[in-house]
Amino acid sequence: MYKIYINGTPLYLVSSEDVKSFGPTTERKLVLRHMGKKKFLVNIVHQLETSERFEAIIVFDPDLERLWADFQKIYKPITAAGGAVFNAEGKVLLIHRRGSWDLPKGKMDPGETPELTAVREVQEECGLQQITLGKHLLDTWHTYEHKEKKMLKTTHWYLMQTTDHQLIPQTEEDIEQAVWADLDEFLASPNEVYGNISDVLKKAQSIVGRES
Repeated sequence: MYKIYINGTPLYLVSSEDVKSFGPTTERKLVLRHMGKKKFLVNIVHQLETSERFEAIIVFDPDLERLWADFQKIYKPITAAGGAVFNAEGKVLLIHRRGSWDLPKGKMDPGETPELTAVREVQEECGLQQITLGKHLLDTWHTYEHKEKKMLKTTHWYLMQTTDHQLIPQTEEDIEQAVWADLDEFLASPNEVYGNISDVLKKAQSIVGRES
């Protein structure tokens, strides 16, 4: 299954088997079979980009990888990596930029692995040095436009630990704040946070909760 955020709304690309868990089409949830044509997917993307009518759209196909390949043809790909970082007190690192809470992340440089990128971006954006890289959490996808081109960003996310405490937000990356927060309290409260970031935090919460 692939979950892609388009204009804040999730588009799910799923197999014919997995689509059963989503139930039938409703007023706010659209369930569709892939018609096998690029134009079909382009129309769905346009609907999500220009309207907030739906809470989610689910597209299914017996061949999920064919569906995913067809969807990717609409976009120019970009790859990034980032981390959900916890300190010795079990607090999670959050940054605030452009009006929303976020996690440190950034584009991969040529020759880098996702793991190296994730650690480097945390160091650069928040001033941390002592970082222990943990397990891979999940990958997220979201779309945006850059210079009139449609971009599809894949971000690889990792769990991390640090013994550092001082945070130095990288202001040239529009980071206004970098804070240590109680993850349970943050997720339980209404906050401005992107859907893909919320997904990463919930995944980290499930793993940290099991390990504590």
